[in-house]
Amino acid sequence: MEPYTTAEIFPHIRVVMGTVVGLGITRLLMTFANMVQHPDRRDRSVLHLLWMGSILLELVLFWWWELALFRLDTWNFGIVIFIIFYAVTLFMMAALLCPDNISEYRGYGDFFLKRRHWFFGLLATTFVLDTLDTFIKGGTHLSRFDASYFMQVPIGIILCIIAWRSTNQRVHLFVVGVHIVYQFFLIGRFFYVTQ
Repeated sequence: MEPYTTAEIFPHIRVVMGTVVGLGITRLLMTFANMVQHPDRRDRSVLHLLWMGSILLELVLFWWWELALFRLDTWNFGIVIFIIFYAVTLFMMAALLCPDNISEYRGYGDFFLKRRHWFFGLLATTFVLDTLDTFIKGGTHLSRFDASYFMQVPIGIILCIIAWRSTNQRVHLFVVGVHIVYQFFLIGRFFYVTQ
């Protein structure tokens, strides 16, 4: 039997990946819609809203940059599991930002700070997963990037460790600010168009 071609495999992977990404996006949008539906609640947090926006953008970026997998010549089950694991990691971050119930907390900001270890552990993991994902896509894809792309891993992990340890609101606002600015830098520098 002939091996499947990328044109046959990739659409199936994309459906599973898109489903997981879609669940994360849905979770974030439902939480935001709930905030709009109940404007008098005092449980909102600028920090929490910024992270919601950042992770929403991260999910969309992931879906967008995974188009490069269409050029992958050889697929194996390990790559499939890796891509699904990466998508699930992003979904888990969205789920951590959007709990079903925060009645035992003072609000979303309080919830976020008390669950920050999980969130920043997952965020640090995504920096490593992103690098592995880039290497999986091969030399042509890899050659598009310069040092500014690869510096995200050590800098991102250091910021995650700082945020993991701190409950200071200003520290967290700085970290999310850096994350958002870097996301827009990546879009402008590397991901605005597919190659």
